Amino acid sequence: MAVTNIRKKIVVQGDDDREHLGLVHVITGDGKGKTTSSLGLALRAVGANLQVCIIQFLKSGITGELFAIEKYLPSIHIIQYGVDAIRERQQKLDQFAEKTSKFTFNPDEEEKDAARQGFEYAKKAISSGEYDMVILDEFNVVLKKGLIPVSEALELMKSHGHVEMVFTGRDAPQPVIDVADYCSNVYPVKHPWQKGIKARKGVEY
Repeated sequence: MAVTNIRKKIVVQGDDDREHLGLVHVITGDGKGKTTSSLGLALRAVGANLQVCIIQFLKSGITGELFAIEKYLPSIHIIQYGVDAIRERQQKLDQFAEKTSKFTFNPDEEEKDAARQGFEYAKKAISSGEYDMVILDEFNVVLKKGLIPVSEALELMKSHGHVEMVFTGRDAPQPVIDVADYCSNVYPVKHPWQKGIKARKGVEY
């Protein structure tokens, strides 16, 4: 899409009515920036006095966003449902600075129960009335792996009321894209890993 050159003032009317919340965002693709995009959306929502819940699937360990949200952004509730995160829920966030830079990806079968727990938690968060936005981070991957049936995700997408929902992760199933109101496909043009540069603290995690 080309950039529009504006020659006369254009006024676009916004919508401040929370009753008009309730659309579904899908952020997918192979490029970097899907979780990052959802975190920016969460920050914007908090600035508008919205309450946000972020459920991270398949992820465990202390990342920059987990530490920052828990310490500085009480309007955002974030919880991880990777299998290792469930095992280590008692881990202290103040260990972030001392954590080694290592990531573990568990076999899909080991993550299945954790994904189910995370999905049940997400459904409760959406129906609780406590949150205006619920972000299911890496949920597209959960669906693609078959850890949660796509049919259950579609049912949730059709019955979430006025809660804005966000699904992130690569390989979003086509039926999910078809039902979503927004879909962004993050395309990889280039990435430092192609030069052998490792994931960097504060940028990738």
